[in-house]
Amino acid sequence: MSISPNVPSPEESYRYEATGTPRWIPVIFVLLFVAMAALGYVGYSGITRLDQSLAKEQEQNKVLTAQLEQANARLADLKGHIEVTEQKMGMTVAELAQAKSRAESIRKEQVESDQRLAAQLSQVKKESQEQIGAVANEVGGAKKDIEATKTDLETTKGKLERATGDMGVMSGLIARNHDDLEELKRRGDRNYYEFTVTKAKTAQKVGPTQLNLTKTDPKKAKYTMTVLVDDRTIEKRDKTAGEPVQFYVKGGSRMAPYEMVVFDVGKNQVTGYLSTPKDVGASAAPTAAPAATPAAAPTKPS
Repeated sequence: MSISPNVPSPEESYRYEATGTPRWIPVIFVLLFVAMAALGYVGYSGITRLDQSLAKEQEQNKVLTAQLEQANARLADLKGHIEVTEQKMGMTVAELAQAKSRAESIRKEQVESDQRLAAQLSQVKKESQEQIGAVANEVGGAKKDIEATKTDLETTKGKLERATGDMGVMSGLIARNHDDLEELKRRGDRNYYEFTVTKAKTAQKVGPTQLNLTKTDPKKAKYTMTVLVDDRTIEKRDKTAGEPVQFYVKGGSRMAPYEMVVFDVGKNQVTGYLSTPKDVGASAAPTAAPAATPAAAPTKPS
C-alpha cells in the first residue's frame, strides 16, 4: 500500500509532538485548578454565610410575625372598645336629647306656674288691701276703747308702782306674768297658787279658798270675782288686771292679808295667782263646796 506523500508517518508525528508542545501549559492547568479550587472554597464559604444570614432573617421574621399578631390582637380589642364606646356615646347623645327636651318642658311648666303664682299674688294683694282697709276702719272705731283702757291701765300702773292693794295695805312684790310668779315662788316669802278660773255656776277651789268668776270685760281688762273663805262670800267687783286684790281670813294677821292678782282677762276666764302668808295652813279652807250665786249678798264688797 502506498502512503500519500502529504500524510506524515507515525514517527514523524511523534517527533512533531515531542518537539511542538510547550512545558508551561501544564503549569497553567495546575494554576487554573488551584484557582478553581479557591473559587469553590470562597463560593462555599459565601453560601454558608448566606445560609446563616437567611436562617437569622427567618428567626427575625418569626419574631416580627409574632409581634404583628400581638399588634393585630390589640388592634382588634381596641376596635371592640371603640365600637362599645361609640354605642355608649350614641346612647348618651340620645339621653342628652331627652334630658334637654325634659328641661324645656320643665321650663315651660315653671313659666306657667310663675304666671299663675303672680296672678294669685295679685289677687291676694288685692284682698289683703281690702281687708287692711276694713281693719283700719275697725281700729279707728275701737280707738276710743283703747284710749279708755290705756287710761285705766295707767291708773293701775300707778297703784302697782306703789304696790298698794285694794284695801290700802302695802303689798309685797307683785308678779305680772308666769315667769315673775316662778321667781316669787323661788324666793319663798309666801305661798303661791297659780290659777285659771272660768265662768261657771260653781266655784273653783284655789289653795285654801274657792273662787267664782262672775263677770269679765277684756277690752278694759276688768273682772268681777266672788271669793268663798271662812264661810263668807266676798265679792271683788270691777277689779283690773295686775291690781293686788286683798282680803282677810279668820286668825290671820291684819298686816298680811290674802292677795289675788290676775294676769290676763279673757272673754270667759281669768288667769292669775293667789298668795297667802306662810303661817296659814289648810284650816283656812272654806267648808262650803259650792260658790254663792250672784244673787247672794256679799259681806265685804270693795
